[in-house]
Amino acid sequence: MSAKIELLLSRPNRIYRPSEPLEGKIVVKSASSISHYGIRIALNGSVTLQVRGGSAGVIESLYGVLKPITILNRIIEIKPSGKIVSGTTEIPFSVTLRNPKEDNLERFYETFHGTDISIQYLATVDIMRGYLHKSLSATVEFIVESDKADLLNQPVSPEMVIFYITQDTQRHPILPELKSGGFRITGRISTQCPMLEPLGGELTVEASALPICSIDIHLLRVESVLLGEKIITETSLIQTTQIADGDVCRNMTLPIYVILPRLLTCPTVLAGPFSIEFKVAIVINFQSELSRLHPKLDPLTPRLWMAMETLPLELVRTRIKSQ
Repeated sequence: MSAKIELLLSRPNRIYRPSEPLEGKIVVKSASSISHYGIRIALNGSVTLQVRGGSAGVIESLYGVLKPITILNRIIEIKPSGKIVSGTTEIPFSVTLRNPKEDNLERFYETFHGTDISIQYLATVDIMRGYLHKSLSATVEFIVESDKADLLNQPVSPEMVIFYITQDTQRHPILPELKSGGFRITGRISTQCPMLEPLGGELTVEASALPICSIDIHLLRVESVLLGEKIITETSLIQTTQIADGDVCRNMTLPIYVILPRLLTCPTVLAGPFSIEFKVAIVINFQSELSRLHPKLDPLTPRLWMAMETLPLELVRTRIKSQ
């Protein structure tokens, strides 16, 4: 049996703050003893920026301009040269993320997996075995959230925006029946939302010339990358939450309740070379023969049988009561 190595973190959710130690154990399984020249853990955190030519219209030769932004780059020795006995060996470790003796020029942005922007933190363990043997290595991603000192105090005053959606608020062509007969949907929704709380609000269909097919809430990310003197911005869909299926009773209040996905969202970031912002779109689909003929179209593209309202959304991380 060849030797196997695992890197296990102490927290099942793998969530840590920059001021906290990253703790866990290195598990080595081997049928025979292993001599090594040291065991070390490398901590790496970076912001990866990319611009896709197809969506942003930027030629591929510009890709090389977008260098990753280094947040964390540390190597810590766990054990000096020695020997690992046969069988299963567990080696505990505890390493600090933010070195208090060094001035950290880069901010510890929260983990985020987007379309053009990715903020990722990795821990890699290496058991060096010299030139004649391949090093044993294992990597695990850990999730970084803001330090307690950087959190906003709760409660955050809910910033609710009142909206109304009618045939006159639409910037795209709509069906003649909707244009002449009209419709009116009103409601309110949060435009500032703590990360650990659902996005909330309510909606009422007051009138509609056509029956409604569905009502959806789209959560959107807006990623902007500074490329030379240009800012390339791309909006993409994170998730869709349906709050009504089929026609709904008029003048009945429908609740809006959207759970935020952790890895696909983060507190709103406005940095120099990049920014991560969010929007929420209320989309009304009316019953139409045309919609049945085009069931798999891009949900972000306005259609004749759709009405929508898009609002900016600020995501923040707040203290919880136990903190």
